Amino acid sequence: MYNIPIEFYLVLSAVMFAIGVTGVLIRRNAIVIFMCIELMLNSANLTLVAFSSYLGNSIGQIFVFFVMTVAAAEAAVGLAIIIAIFRNKLNVNIDEMNIFKW
Repeated sequence: MYNIPIEFYLVLSAVMFAIGVTGVLIRRNAIVIFMCIELMLNSANLTLVAFSSYLGNSIGQIFVFFVMTVAAAEAAVGLAIIIAIFRNKLNVNIDEMNIFKW
């Protein structure tokens, strides 16, 4: 139907990645930082799909499928670690959390 230029996808991906980096650097909540890392991963996936579509092959889309599979496992493990830390410390603020201190 409509051909959207690849530049739009790349700009959207760059904005998403910049929001993710800003969130990681500014926020101190572990869950918000985790979500910002996932946002950066999704922006990279968007770039891979955009270039895959632009070049006319499906290798990038297959690679995104595997990246999303690994990201789902990483999300499950990461959230489990955050929940375990919250149960022990009753806090998910990165500044107030020091799990290596006796």
